[in-house]
Amino acid sequence: MDITANGHGGPATRPSPIIVAHHDGQARPTRPDAGAARRAWPRPSAGGAALSGPPAPHQIIAAYRPLGAEADPALWVEAALHAGATIALPHVTDRASPIRFLTWADGEDLNVGAFGLHQPAPDAPECRPDIILTPLVGFDRRGNRLGQGAGHYDRAFAANPDAWRVGIAWSVQEVEELVPDSWDVPLHAIATESEWIVP
Repeated sequence: MDITANGHGGPATRPSPIIVAHHDGQARPTRPDAGAARRAWPRPSAGGAALSGPPAPHQIIAAYRPLGAEADPALWVEAALHAGATIALPHVTDRASPIRFLTWADGEDLNVGAFGLHQPAPDAPECRPDIILTPLVGFDRRGNRLGQGAGHYDRAFAANPDAWRVGIAWSVQEVEELVPDSWDVPLHAIATESEWIVP
C-alpha cells in the first residue's frame, strides 16, 4: 500500500503515511492512527493469533519475531515445529534491499539487525517459503493490508507468488476499508487473537 511509485509503477520509498479511505468519504485514519490503536490494545495473555490448522511437515513457514506491539505468530511457529515443518525468518539489511527468508532452527541464536529485527545470521540457508506470515499495522476483510511502509513484504509477495499470504494482527487493527494500489497483493487470510478471516 503506497501513495508514491517508482519509474516502473511499483512501490517506492514512502515518505508519508498511507491513507486508509472509508467508502463513505468520512474519517481517513493514517498509518500512525492504526499503529496507535495497535499499541493501545490490551493484548491477550496467549500472545498469539488463532490458527486454522497445523502446517504440513514438508512446508516452509516464514514467520517473524514481533517488534513492539506486533501480534506474535508464536502459535504458528510452535505448530509448525511440532509438525516437522521448517521455519524461516526474514533477514533485512536496509530499507531498499529486499527481504531474504533464511532458515532458522528452534533455539538458534538470532542477531539484532536493521530496524531492531531479530534475524538469523546472514550466512544461514536461504529458502522459498510456502506460507508467509506478515505483521500488520491494519487490515480489512477483503484481504488488503497496511504495513510499515518500507515495501519489504510487497516485494516478498511478488517474489514468491505461490506462497500463501497470511496477515497476523490483533482484532483492533481492523478497519472498514483500505484502498489498494495497483501493485498491492491481497492476503489469503488474516489471523487475529479471536478470528480466522478468509476474504
